[in-house]
Amino acid sequence: MEKVRPSNALSEAATPALASTRFLGRQPIVDAKLNIFGYELLFREGRTNSFSGDPERATRQVIDNYLLFIPEADRANAFVNCTREALVSDLVTLLPVTRAVLEILETLEPDPQLLDSCRSLKERGYRFALDDFAPHVSKHPFLEFADYIKIDFKASGPGERAEIYRLARSCKAKLIAEKIETREEMKIAQSEGCQLFQGYFFSKPTVIAQQTIPQNRITYVLLMVALSREMPDLKHVESLFKTDASLCYRLLRMANSLIYYAPSPIVSIPTALLMLGQAELRKLVTVAMAGSYAASKGEALIRVALERAKFCELFAPWLRQEPSKMYLLGMLSLIDTILEVPMAKVVEAIPIDDEMKGALLGKETRIGTALELVRCFESSDWSSCEESLKRVQINEVRLAELYREAVAWAAETGVV
Repeated sequence: MEKVRPSNALSEAATPALASTRFLGRQPIVDAKLNIFGYELLFREGRTNSFSGDPERATRQVIDNYLLFIPEADRANAFVNCTREALVSDLVTLLPVTRAVLEILETLEPDPQLLDSCRSLKERGYRFALDDFAPHVSKHPFLEFADYIKIDFKASGPGERAEIYRLARSCKAKLIAEKIETREEMKIAQSEGCQLFQGYFFSKPTVIAQQTIPQNRITYVLLMVALSREMPDLKHVESLFKTDASLCYRLLRMANSLIYYAPSPIVSIPTALLMLGQAELRKLVTVAMAGSYAASKGEALIRVALERAKFCELFAPWLRQEPSKMYLLGMLSLIDTILEVPMAKVVEAIPIDDEMKGALLGKETRIGTALELVRCFESSDWSSCEESLKRVQINEVRLAELYREAVAWAAETGVV
């Protein structure tokens, strides 16, 4: 859960655009295979990286923004921090019962009215998570409603966690390890019995498992690079397709589908490439690439890569860049984690320009601004977002709309 702190953001009087801006951030909650189980919603009213001011107003904004931002196609569970008032007043019933998980904050005390309200919501089918749970006797009444118990791994020791695990067994609640930032921490949490995990560990690999890039994976990357060029070399694209039988199958099946109205069956790879065109080919490779990586790396990582790719593509006009190049930048931004190969080795192996290499390696470049901004949305780091915005002419409202569109697109692709 994110604490309510005094705001250090610029005042709305000083930045009137913020009054109408809808900021959205989400942090994935994944299973042991890195498949998406849900998201904790991290909405903000301004650039500060925490809720500020009235927590009741903040909770209302979270619920309103959920209804505004989250596409119907996104079926992931939505974990929402709930104040006492939101639970007692039934405000939370605006959230869909099939997807919402109501988080009881660690600051709440189990008074009779609140317990009755939780009981009523439970009877209607809502699920509950106990946020940052500590094994204090005063909090035990909340265990009656717990479907999930969230444990802050940064703030708890092994002894305290053992007591939480004992209590969780008594109510059959699933355990969610929070603040997990490395795979080693995830392994520890898993060994202790946690089934779900939350944090940024999937984008912070700590162990490099291999120093070479698998050939079957590099083909997808090379195709994405080739198709990002303004004038792709079709001979080169053809040679790459021919190295992967599954890609050839997808290509010919797509070219022969009813939507292209071919007068006779397409059996030639070059003909199929010409028929589909650059945009459709890139879509085909994206689907194949994401499906292949998701099988071994989990869908959470691939979903983030797709969201980044689309955001960077949509942001291209503000940087005066080719959309296909920016799409590639977003798609490659997590390739080191996906392949478990250092980014420096990845960029050596693929034919991209120095500016893109610099952006992928974390250097300050103009096109790298897109990556900086999308990472700010992922972590709700609005102070860093403000710094990045100084380099481009776009207002916060439009920026939030671009991210919302990217999230919706990634959910609707059906890739993961």
